[in-house]
Amino acid sequence: MTRVQGKVVVGNGGRILIGPRVKIRAVHVPVELGSLVGGTLSIGEGTFINSGTSICAQESVTIGRNVAIGNYSLIMDSDFHSVGDHTQWPQALPVVIEDDVWLAARVTVLKGVRIGRGAVVAAGAVVTRDVAPYTVVGGVPARFIRRIDTDGAARSADGADGASSVAPAVVAAAVRE
Repeated sequence: MTRVQGKVVVGNGGRILIGPRVKIRAVHVPVELGSLVGGTLSIGEGTFINSGTSICAQESVTIGRNVAIGNYSLIMDSDFHSVGDHTQWPQALPVVIEDDVWLAARVTVLKGVRIGRGAVVAAGAVVTRDVAPYTVVGGVPARFIRRIDTDGAARSADGADGASSVAPAVVAAAVRE
């Protein structure tokens, strides 16, 4: 059963598919879910979406199972207008967020991005390119910070043990088995 707390604003000109056990917490600020004509927004089982999040699919946004989406995040597969001519709609490119991903607060995911299984995206990051599975990325634009081994240990780019600099909760959220 999907659970909703608060207000969800839905604009559905295409298809919106919501899996079982999805939780939407929109108590302070509404969550916006949109699918334009011909677009598909798919949200997988057990995913959590926090207040103020906006997700829109002009073509395709696919969110996997057990994904945690922090408050005020923005996920979209289109720029919605061209820089030179705001009346022109540019090409949409699919967004895929694989299973067990954690998007912290105020993350922006732009068109054409795939975020790999178990990845963690730090608060405020702008994701403009693909994120490898079991990695931590952050910044504007988002860049690789460290790898998360499937044993739960975080390792920096040089392979050194970096677990002491990464909160255990970050690692635990990224590696759900």
